[in-house]
Amino acid sequence: MSVPEDEERLLPLAQRWPRASKFLLSGCAATVAELATFPLDLTKTRLQMQGEAALARLGDSARESVPYRGMVRTALGIIQEEGFLKLWQGVTPAIYRHVVYSGGRMVTYEHLREVVFGKSEDKHYPLWKSVIGGMMAGVIGQFLANPTDLVKVQMQMEGKRKLEGKPLRFRGVHHAFAKILAEGGIRGLWAGWVPNIQRAALVNMGDLTTYDTVKHYLVLNTPLEDNIMTHGLSSLCSGLVASILGTPADVIKSRIMNQPRDKQGRGLLYKSSTDCLIQAVQGEGFMSLYKGFLPSWLRMVKLDFLLPFFFPFFVLKLFLICKYFPFSLLIYSMAPKSRSFLSFKNFFFVFFNLF
Repeated sequence: MSVPEDEERLLPLAQRWPRASKFLLSGCAATVAELATFPLDLTKTRLQMQGEAALARLGDSARESVPYRGMVRTALGIIQEEGFLKLWQGVTPAIYRHVVYSGGRMVTYEHLREVVFGKSEDKHYPLWKSVIGGMMAGVIGQFLANPTDLVKVQMQMEGKRKLEGKPLRFRGVHHAFAKILAEGGIRGLWAGWVPNIQRAALVNMGDLTTYDTVKHYLVLNTPLEDNIMTHGLSSLCSGLVASILGTPADVIKSRIMNQPRDKQGRGLLYKSSTDCLIQAVQGEGFMSLYKGFLPSWLRMVKLDFLLPFFFPFFVLKLFLICKYFPFSLLIYSMAPKSRSFLSFKNFFFVFFNLF
């Protein structure tokens, strides 16, 4: 064995497989952030669906029922009518989505920055390259994660369907994937992908450009230094701009994904994202494109706070996971197999290995 190979074996895992490590760590950090902010995401989806004008064509009485009137009342209504834990309904596919999206986006962005674009002669990475690279990485990551986003949106609406007396569509996450695949094929898993990637591109563009611009302005023109306060104000502004740009596409995406379908998997309400846009504006007004804006903005701001904190946290935990994973796996396998103990086993397994 050569000397370079010996030296390579002695390197930490993060240096030997940098992109794989970043994928793993960013996915873990995004998972924790998703768990913390998911009630906002559920509330946002419920708000986006209320008062859907296209339902009148099917004779659906859901539009005639009293809609939720805001973020707080929506969240309280879910707790009172469905139960507190229903605020996390659909969190499993959301975690799948974030592992694919965040991990894929970061790996793609790193590849574009290092291989495709490269740094300028003064070793500086221009803002325009960051914006283009971020948009491209967001589009690729979102396209790959579209099936998980589709299942997440539909599972988030299951509680509302139950209250309306409609039959539930799925028994669980894996049944949802199997049913969508059986009814619509592979193509059915990518329903709503056009507005989904449009949203990803707009959100990444608004987030990256605004964050860097506001941060540089605050550091150069105010007494603030490059600290958590500057980061917080920059995140607040970047989340606002990203939400303004991305919410209309998000509303269209959610409605296309949640619409009823025929036996061939074709939508019964909307022919395309453009048709959904026209029906929403004509039937509900232009501001219907901004339903769910407030929880969307708050969620983006919280994610901007949580992700930078948890990413270095998981760098340390990666070593502990590799060291103690066999022990926790042994305990997990020896635990009782009864249904009543299953949830505790899963919680223990995740908690021990991630925290």
